[in-house]
Amino acid sequence: MGDVAKLLADHGPAFWQALLLTWKLTALAFVPGFALGVAVAALRLFPLAPLRACLAFYVEIFRNIPSVALLIFIVFALPDLEVVIDYEHSVVLTLALVCSAFTADYLRTGINTIPSGQIEAALSLGMRPARVISSIVLPQALRSVVQPITSLLIALMLSTSLASQVPMPGRELTALVSKMGNDAAIGMAAFMVAAAMYVATGLLIAWAGATLDRKVRILR
Repeated sequence: MGDVAKLLADHGPAFWQALLLTWKLTALAFVPGFALGVAVAALRLFPLAPLRACLAFYVEIFRNIPSVALLIFIVFALPDLEVVIDYEHSVVLTLALVCSAFTADYLRTGINTIPSGQIEAALSLGMRPARVISSIVLPQALRSVVQPITSLLIALMLSTSLASQVPMPGRELTALVSKMGNDAAIGMAAFMVAAAMYVATGLLIAWAGATLDRKVRILR
């Protein structure tokens, strides 16, 4: 513990900045990724076969491609197509695309839990399909997938370690620890501190998700 205390005394501000960058990347990726996932899930409900096929392909691609491979493609292949994205935005884009695919997949599961009678009743009352989706289907689906989305957010937070693979201006936790790991005197202590920060953040997200789930859970 003495090594950890000395490490925090000497490098505490660096760890704090790295943790803030980890949180920043998580938020910047989750918000658009979640919104895009909701949009994809909603559009897949419309009875347009070509659209549904394209969106299903989108989900399967970004749900199954390794995040590192996607980041490498964005950073190194897109410039050949004259599309240049800076390193931080490349990491955010990678995580957002993966997040959107998993969000859409989880929401599809949530949508399948909604009794078909509710949708049929709404349509029989003259509600347009778009209104049925936005007012009846999506609200219930979102309430039923709080826990899976919470787990996705934790996984997304851990996946910000992708940023250690590119030369970003700042260092998130994994990048900072990798740099310090070259120093045998503080390497192990640095890994312990970073692990504790990841665990604490994950527990905080899990607690927030459980609290939200208790408030919005649908009892059937």
